[in-house]
Amino acid sequence: MRDYMAAMTDSKMKGFVRRLPWIGEKLAAKMGLPRVAVLRLSGVIGRTGVIRKGGLTLEDLADPIERAFKTPHLSAVALAVNSPGGSPVQSAQIARRIRALSEENDVPVIAFCEDVAASGGYWLACAGDEIYVDGASIIGSIGVVSAGFGFPELLEKIGVERRVHTSGDKKAILDPFRPEDPDEIAHLKELQADIHEQFKEYVRSRRGERLNADEAVVFSGEFWTGHRAKELGLVDEIGDLRSVMREKFGEKVRLQVVGERKGWLQKRFNLQIAWADELLDAVEMRALWGRYGL
Repeated sequence: MRDYMAAMTDSKMKGFVRRLPWIGEKLAAKMGLPRVAVLRLSGVIGRTGVIRKGGLTLEDLADPIERAFKTPHLSAVALAVNSPGGSPVQSAQIARRIRALSEENDVPVIAFCEDVAASGGYWLACAGDEIYVDGASIIGSIGVVSAGFGFPELLEKIGVERRVHTSGDKKAILDPFRPEDPDEIAHLKELQADIHEQFKEYVRSRRGERLNADEAVVFSGEFWTGHRAKELGLVDEIGDLRSVMREKFGEKVRLQVVGERKGWLQKRFNLQIAWADELLDAVEMRALWGRYGL
């Protein structure tokens, strides 16, 4: 019934557009062309920035994702993924929302990996029913990492006394100003193993029998080029978004980029403060991209 009503609405709209002088027929013809909504998932996953919020989060992407699946004459949703990873929680939530809407609307999702789809970036790519890459794309890094610095000897050298008062004997674990505690490291490893298992289970559920290598290799945290990732079954084919969509849906398919809506005031405010915020988080983001040679 919903499809019938949608068809009736489209038909009436086309009739109205055709009656427009000079350009009516051309516009009406374009309205019936197959469309692919393109969602760009580019950047570090999770909230970044102190002043100007950035990064890929479900909070910011919920509206574009919804609008993508409401595109008229929709044939597919394409994910343009270019991310070195980040928050496993946001990776899971974004991918889950995309899959839910794909199933609700019976619309296929096709992922296209650009420079890198590693760690959480690969998690996002797995939301696609098919994954395409460039031969030189960096793919994989299915693992969990926690990195930091320790400063206990530095404090001793400069004569600074560390004072921490807690209620709860585990409240200050992994304090970088104290020597590492084996029990605290064991606890961290336990958390990482849990998150890693969730990541592995998602990849298994999405790639299934397409995985061609031993899990000890695929889930080691290693990353590969697009060509090698195809051999391992992590991706399906080599190809770019425009060419593949034309091959699947015809030369006249329309690619419609769906992005975040911003008002004039928001755009102006972001431009004015962007320089300060970028200085604050540039080092962390550079480190994430730099890990993959980018």
